[in-house]
Amino acid sequence: MTNLCENCAYYMYDEEIEEYYCDVNLDEDEMARFLSGTTSGCHYFDPYDEYKIVRRQN
Repeated sequence: MTNLCENCAYYMYDEEIEEYYCDVNLDEDEMARFLSGTTSGCHYFDPYDEYKIVRRQN
């Protein structure tokens, strides 16, 4: 899942602590499932596409 996270739009870098983190706002149940590893994959994965906005404008 690490490789998947690296390509996600919600994967942010915090300069203060110098670490990457997931910026998705999960509720308590979703966070428990995510941390336990019982989910088959990230349902919030959004591939980072820097050209998405440009394609919409054209």
